[in-house]
Amino acid sequence: MLKGQKALVTGANSGIGRATAIGLGRAGADVVVNYVADRDAAEQVVDEIKGFGVRAAAYEADVSQEDQVIAMVDGMVQEFGTIDILVANAGLQRDARLTDMTLAQWQKVLDVNLTGQFLCAREVTKEFLRRGVVPEVSRAAGKIICMSSVHQLIPWAGHVNYASSKGGVLMMMQTLAQELAPQRIRVNAVAPGAIRTPINRSAWETPEARKDLLRLIPYDRIGDPDDIAYAVVGLASDLMDYVVGTTLYVDGGMTLFPGFATGG
Repeated sequence: MLKGQKALVTGANSGIGRATAIGLGRAGADVVVNYVADRDAAEQVVDEIKGFGVRAAAYEADVSQEDQVIAMVDGMVQEFGTIDILVANAGLQRDARLTDMTLAQWQKVLDVNLTGQFLCAREVTKEFLRRGVVPEVSRAAGKIICMSSVHQLIPWAGHVNYASSKGGVLMMMQTLAQELAPQRIRVNAVAPGAIRTPINRSAWETPEARKDLLRLIPYDRIGDPDDIAYAVVGLASDLMDYVVGTTLYVDGGMTLFPGFATGG
């Protein structure tokens, strides 16, 4: 499905990023696995991707640092020849109630979750525009997939920095899509709901927590990282070439506001 394409996945050494990088490799893409810590985990992802008969490499970079993003994208183009797909996945949480949240907590989340996606999108777009469309590879000049969250739509008390960053991702994605579509660059987003990853283990690992969480999910199951990987692979492929500026919610129905199912 993605044979011959070159993909960069940020924050790809664990969780959703890991599953997405592996999914892209399984679909035939060569993959750069970005990480900011734990090189061993990143190399394990690289080894798994190579098992599909494609190329893969681990690149260390903090996506909130402009010089590191520029160096990563330049390095990828030099080593892999070009880039066709960006999955801007790197993200984090620094949770606190409003009156307890420090400026450092606010700024760190915005720097990584929003500015990091902007920097990565800006740099890969330069390569997309330089190369243009290569019809035998893809109908698009490039694909940018922003990893957002149901909290670009659903407010989340105690997480104002995270929710604000994801709300920003929504408008950034749509604005980039509007600007870049005439150059045949497709920009879209995936918005996960409750996904079983290490970052939110406390929300699903005990029976009590799982029961509380499932009240928010009409489909009555917690998502797996592969659910997100499948969505990303689809959006990155020519099967969805006419999908531009759209958020694909992968949430088991969480954005249906299940609390109102019986009239509120």
